[in-house]
Amino acid sequence: MHARVIILDFGSQVTQLIARRVRELNIYCEIYPFDQFDQISFDNVAAIILSGSPASVRDSEHPAIDLDKILGHYPVLGICYGAQLTVFQKGGEVASSGSREFGFAQLANLVEDPVWNGMNEPTQIWMSHSDTITRLPEGFVRLGSTSAIQNAAFKIEGLLQPAYFFQFHPEVIHTIDGSKMLGNFLLNICHIKADWTPGSYIEEKVEDIRSKVGGEEVLLALSGGVDSSVAALLLQKAIGTRLHCFFIDNGLLRQGEFEQVLETYKNLGLDVNGIDASAFFYERLKGLEDPEAKRKAIGKAFIDVFEREAGQISGIRWLAQGTIYPDVIESASVHGPSSVIKSHHNVGGLPERLNLKVIEPLRSLFKDEVRKVGKELGLPQHILGRHPFPGPGLAIRIISDVTRDKIEILQKADKIFIDHLIKSGLYDRIWQAGAILLPVKSVGVMGDERTYENVVALRAVQSTDGMTAEWSRIPHDLLAAISTDIINKVKGINRVVYDISSKPPATIEWE
Repeated sequence: MHARVIILDFGSQVTQLIARRVRELNIYCEIYPFDQFDQISFDNVAAIILSGSPASVRDSEHPAIDLDKILGHYPVLGICYGAQLTVFQKGGEVASSGSREFGFAQLANLVEDPVWNGMNEPTQIWMSHSDTITRLPEGFVRLGSTSAIQNAAFKIEGLLQPAYFFQFHPEVIHTIDGSKMLGNFLLNICHIKADWTPGSYIEEKVEDIRSKVGGEEVLLALSGGVDSSVAALLLQKAIGTRLHCFFIDNGLLRQGEFEQVLETYKNLGLDVNGIDASAFFYERLKGLEDPEAKRKAIGKAFIDVFEREAGQISGIRWLAQGTIYPDVIESASVHGPSSVIKSHHNVGGLPERLNLKVIEPLRSLFKDEVRKVGKELGLPQHILGRHPFPGPGLAIRIISDVTRDKIEILQKADKIFIDHLIKSGLYDRIWQAGAILLPVKSVGVMGDERTYENVVALRAVQSTDGMTAEWSRIPHDLLAAISTDIINKVKGINRVVYDISSKPPATIEWE
């Protein structure tokens, strides 16, 4: 059994990044909303991390747990709000800094301590808070400061278990030695064994699947993407021919994708039934323009197709899904964090009348971990390296109602864009790319004729996890070639624009 690190989420937008950094150290961790603290099982817990938060400990309704239940009982690391909450509960002082302290800072005046092993001084860190710790409680020892923050890092002495605190964010890439700090704390101070690897995950998950499923039959709806494909290979390794897959063409896939994916699955030895349900999905989407309405209509249509197909296979007792950990976290409600940005098609359960049990073999993995497991299982690179693609497909890349004609226009433009990226060698260096059909027409001239046709936006971003993203600097001559090809070859488009928005404040997808 792996040691577990528990991350208590107080509503920070970057709590997932803490988990990502911990997993990169080959240490297993789980995120829980702070208000579920009393329901958490603490078996095999090797450390607890307290996340940041947009809240202030000076607010009467600030998010909190009783820290006496963990301090001294488990190793603890408090980050930003987690540090301020600890100081506040232990009798120190937390005051308004007068203005939000956001951005780069230099951490210096480092006290000799194993948490700083292998680091240079000063080292760049990232601040994001509006309160500041003005006085440490008794027994707290300062470990580092910045020009503006006296108590940037500190620890508690005299406890049976170590307790360290950073009033900055070691999890973000802007903190240069952040991963080293986390590694020093978890590996060298807490002495946690780094044994969370793709190979160990496969071995344990295969046994877990066999134990849960027994001799029963499992149905999996494949999407053609990395997540469902890796889930299929894991399930196949565990239960063999008792896995039954189908791949639905909802009419919202990329050009030629249905046929290409079916061929790939055939070569992998998976039992996959291809189903053309495009007309059914188009009918359900007819007249819908609101993004959430489109997502929900697609989800409902999928369930209806699933029910019909499942009813034709006897003995099915389980439904497998390619749900991954970010889906689970983002769909959970944390008291007082941020609003749900969008609904996830894999989370939320099934109609009770289906009477099927759900198995989610990737539920504890982040996207990069899914790819590592897929590589270990032999998944081909053209699926492993495939850009993330939204569950609702091209429906949310049409910023208006969805019709077959619009889909065909967008498919052609998107294919030209992606083909150019592949040919130029940029595809594998970009996190996600795609074309978006805008609800805008513009005047143009083609030959001697005036045109009044659609505008398509190109979107390409750099990211490590999708939590944040920066627009990709595609060379201008390549953008020009892509634009020329789209306008010349796709009837119905006479203007191409390039999206240079980053996340945040924008999202990667437009809807």
